[in-house]
Amino acid sequence: MTAGSRGVLGVVGTATDGVETLRTGLVEPAVALGWQVAVTLTPNAGRWLRANGEWDRLESLTGLPVRDTPRLPSEPRPHPVVDCYVVAPASANYVAKLATGIADNQALTQVSEALGTAGVPVVVFPRINAAHARHPAWETHIATLRGAGVELVYGPEVWPLYEPRQGPEVRELPWAAILERPAVGPR
Repeated sequence: MTAGSRGVLGVVGTATDGVETLRTGLVEPAVALGWQVAVTLTPNAGRWLRANGEWDRLESLTGLPVRDTPRLPSEPRPHPVVDCYVVAPASANYVAKLATGIADNQALTQVSEALGTAGVPVVVFPRINAAHARHPAWETHIATLRGAGVELVYGPEVWPLYEPRQGPEVRELPWAAILERPAVGPR
C-alpha cells in the first residue's frame, strides 16, 4: 500500500441497468477516497462496457486491466489481493448464483472465494425489481448472503422496488449509499 492508500477495492459489475455508470458513480469516488480499484465484470457486462467505451476509461482510471474472463494458470495475476469487494450493480441472477455457490465466471469466482476468506468484507447492491423480490427463492438468497456476512445495500430506503417496466425510465443507482458503507466509505 502507498501512503494514504486504503488498500485494494475489488469492484464487480454485472449486466444490469446502471452498470454503464460504474466508473463515475463508484470507481472515481473510491479512487478519491484512497482506494486502489480493481474492476471485474461479468462476461455480458464486459461486452456492454467494451461497446460503450467504458472499459478503456476504467482501465485508464485504475491503471489495472479490467477482467471479465479467468486467467490461464501460466499467466500472472492481473490484480493485487483485494481487501474489500463491492458488487454493484448485482443482477438477480448474480445474487442467486452467489448465494447458492455457483461460480461460473470470474466475477462470481472471486467474490465466492471472498465469502470464505476471513477479514474480507463484501458489499452487494442487488439491482432488482418487485418481481425478482417475489420469486420464491429470493428471500432465501438474501438470508444466505446476510448469514455469510455480506453487507447488503438493500431495502426501500435505498432502492424502492417497482414492477417490471413500470418504474422511472432512467434511475440513478444508490452510489452514495454504497460509498457510505463502513467497509468502503470515509474513515
